[in-house]
Amino acid sequence: MTLKADANLERVNNQIISEFSKTLEMFSLNKTEAQLFVTLYLNGAPMTLDQMKDALGKSKTAMSYAVRRLQEFNLVERVFQKGVRKDLYEAREDLYKKFMKTYVNRWLESLNLQINNLADIQEDLVRYPHEQKELFEHKIQEAISFHRSLETVFSNIKRNDFL
Repeated sequence: MTLKADANLERVNNQIISEFSKTLEMFSLNKTEAQLFVTLYLNGAPMTLDQMKDALGKSKTAMSYAVRRLQEFNLVERVFQKGVRKDLYEAREDLYKKFMKTYVNRWLESLNLQINNLADIQEDLVRYPHEQKELFEHKIQEAISFHRSLETVFSNIKRNDFL
């Protein structure tokens, strides 16, 4: 392959990484995590932290942190390859299911936390005079109802396995 063809392919690869990672950022991944996932996905073979660092022009520490976060989301896994002494990582396949499952679970966890926090605030209202707390109780109840509605939507998505 010629130098010009190599440069053109590199440009296309960078464009794919840039555009695809923008979509992944909508799933609450930061820019580095999204770019790393796309790089691993496009690479088609496991990569070491050094290879990731070179591919993205980031520090090894940044790559290590991003890989750990992607592992937490079950998007990347460490793999074994005979004869290779360094840790290798690869992107998991079936993107739609992985990202949607991660996204739905994160929403459900967050909604549950917010509902509990709002309920705690509501319990604290007993210390205040009646006339001051009525409006707050009503608004908190509306907020809890809103969160429960969202929880129902995401629970249905998860339960019906639309993922």
